[in-house]
Amino acid sequence: MRVRAAIVGPARGLRGEVVLDVRTDDPDRLAPGSRLRTDSSATPEVTIASARQHNARLLVTFEEASTREEAEALRGAELLVDEVEEADAWYPHQLVGLSAQTPDGDALGTVIGLRNGTAQDLLLVRTPGGTVMVPFVEQLVPEVDVEGGIVVVDAPAGLFNDDDLVAEDEETR
Repeated sequence: MRVRAAIVGPARGLRGEVVLDVRTDDPDRLAPGSRLRTDSSATPEVTIASARQHNARLLVTFEEASTREEAEALRGAELLVDEVEEADAWYPHQLVGLSAQTPDGDALGTVIGLRNGTAQDLLLVRTPGGTVMVPFVEQLVPEVDVEGGIVVVDAPAGLFNDDDLVAEDEETR
């Protein structure tokens, strides 16, 4: 399966340089010479010709886009890479649908997604009372068992309402 490594942002300058919104923690995947698939039917693959950091942003040029107009046409395209299995690492699509439980095994709800945050990512858990955003850090989410279908959430008081706790028999209905 392919996952999003970056999203092409606006063009900068006249020679086709663009800003990338990086979504990978492996910067080597966006190094010069890297060939990436895109979600664009107009340009299904791109090759990174150059890459540089500027003000905490990654600026790249593509071999397939040497002008500002060509680069701007790629704006919004997702750059896709193959999944790589890592210990204690998960892709957002692997978390969706997992049952969120307390350390004691009480059901809290169902994981519906992951939101990228500046300090940490947020695990989105649908409960009967609405969606709860749980900081996705080891202290609050000590266990993720994709194969077992659960994620353990050791939430501090007040993060989940008592009304959010789902009784075992209610969850199976």
